[in-house]
Amino acid sequence: MTLTNVYISILIMVAVTFFTRVFPFLFYGHNKPPKIIFFVGKYIPPVVITILVIYCLKDVTWGRVPYGFNEMIAVLLVVMLHVWWRNPLLSIFGATLFYMYLVQSAVLNGLL
Repeated sequence: MTLTNVYISILIMVAVTFFTRVFPFLFYGHNKPPKIIFFVGKYIPPVVITILVIYCLKDVTWGRVPYGFNEMIAVLLVVMLHVWWRNPLLSIFGATLFYMYLVQSAVLNGLL
């Protein structure tokens, strides 16, 4: 990929991101959006997060050491961090770093 292709790709991504952010304001203007937009905005994010959690846990090997404990500890840590701090970035990155530590160091493998 040439440098020109990289610049063109970045410009396309910027344009698409900008358009998706501006589109609702252009479409609705000063009018109040329909109730379905508020419904989608309220209920879709938890549904998407639930689907992502299920997708992440689908390949866990429950019958072999460490029996999915790494994943369950990470999920519990995400929930606890989010309940205490209400900061999604802290919850996600903190639990991810801790999960990677558990997996890379194999701490639970030695304990079980």
